Amino acid sequence: MSSSQTPTLQSRRALYVGGLDPSVTQSMQTVETTIRAAFLPFGPIQSIEIPMDYAAGTHKGFAFIEYVDGDDAAEAIYNMDGAELFGKTLTVNIAQAERTNLGSNKAVWSTEEWFKEQSGMKEDEERKEQEKGKELDASLLKEKPLTAGI
Repeated sequence: MSSSQTPTLQSRRALYVGGLDPSVTQSMQTVETTIRAAFLPFGPIQSIEIPMDYAAGTHKGFAFIEYVDGDDAAEAIYNMDGAELFGKTLTVNIAQAERTNLGSNKAVWSTEEWFKEQSGMKEDEERKEQEKGKELDASLLKEKPLTAGI
């Protein structure tokens, strides 16, 4: 597989840039122009992606920059990681593919607990346990009659 066929986020040319100031939101074009101006000295930029928070109408505070050459990306990391842009410290590193980590390697639905919850069996078992507890309490009260205080 040649480097041109390598997926963008798996290549050494794609960078994650975090810590972008949310106040730099006059327009997305202004934000992109600002980022391009800050990172262009290290080499030709192929693309810039700025994820949006559509509910708030702003960017999410990070961007992805893809350089034409991996050496340019390495130079940008060396020079811009920890640098300030509009008073905020930037975090610049190689972009990673999104990974979902739920803390387990086993599917949620493979546990018996999950199956019982989804089928309603757990609720039935809990209700039966409560009924048993009430029956036990009632039988104990029958065995020990309440006596009036002496």
